[in-house]
Amino acid sequence: MNDPYEILGVRPSASADEMKKAFRRLARECHPDSDPGNPWAEDEFKELSAAYDLLSDPKRRSQYDRGDLGDDWKRTRSSGGKSPKDPPKKPNKPAPGPTHKKTSKTAGLKIKGADVDYTLHVDFLDAVKGVERRISMATGNRLKVKIPSYTEDGKVLRLKGQGMKGIGGGGDGDAYVEILIDPHPVFRPDGYDVHVDVPVTLQEAVLGGKIEAPTIDGSVTMTVPKGSNTETQLRLKGKGLKKAGGRGDQFVHLQIVLPKKPDKDLIRFLQKWSPGHDYQVRPKPRVSARNTGTKKK
Repeated sequence: MNDPYEILGVRPSASADEMKKAFRRLARECHPDSDPGNPWAEDEFKELSAAYDLLSDPKRRSQYDRGDLGDDWKRTRSSGGKSPKDPPKKPNKPAPGPTHKKTSKTAGLKIKGADVDYTLHVDFLDAVKGVERRISMATGNRLKVKIPSYTEDGKVLRLKGQGMKGIGGGGDGDAYVEILIDPHPVFRPDGYDVHVDVPVTLQEAVLGGKIEAPTIDGSVTMTVPKGSNTETQLRLKGKGLKKAGGRGDQFVHLQIVLPKKPDKDLIRFLQKWSPGHDYQVRPKPRVSARNTGTKKK
């Protein structure tokens, strides 16, 4: 296989991002550290790196697409714009003798290690407060990841030099960790604001009073105004997520909850109170002419 596009498994029209993803995926599979039992792993990785090295350079990619490089593109790897001096080819049958030294397949060739991608799920409050997690690398190593406080969903952390090892003195690749924040049962982030539902009793809603409300910083005391209702919204300024110049707000949505067991006194009170205090809470349904029951003459 001598076509760099076929080596990467992409179409000639592939974007730079598509090629990068293809290279990272294949590099993890054929890197010598990931496949130590494969005697051809080093050669496959060398060929893969050469193909990506060519196609990731817009100028050299254009030269290849025009046919200027021909089948000799592997010998024109980037080296400051100059044609590299290839090391002498290894003889098919090296002369025996005690002074003979075995030549490495990659002698004189430096290959940067492949970058690796990870996805890490964290709890909402852990992302807010900051936390440390450990991930298992493709090589089997365990890597510590420090997640800063107020990390946003989809944030990608770059861990320099924590990817695949380089070959022939080439630098190690990097690890890119995408942070995905799991939904929280209480807090609902909306941009830099946070929303939360808080249950209140019928007495607290009608008469008002003090209640405890959860925030990402801990519980706070707040006042419920008299005559509050389900979905009445109260604002806690500066209790949201961190942003430039400060923090967002938290919005508390009140939810009126009746006693679990029927209260006889409440029932008797409402039976006396309701007849003279009826009020409409639902829109009146529109009556269609088809449902009036009148017959057409």
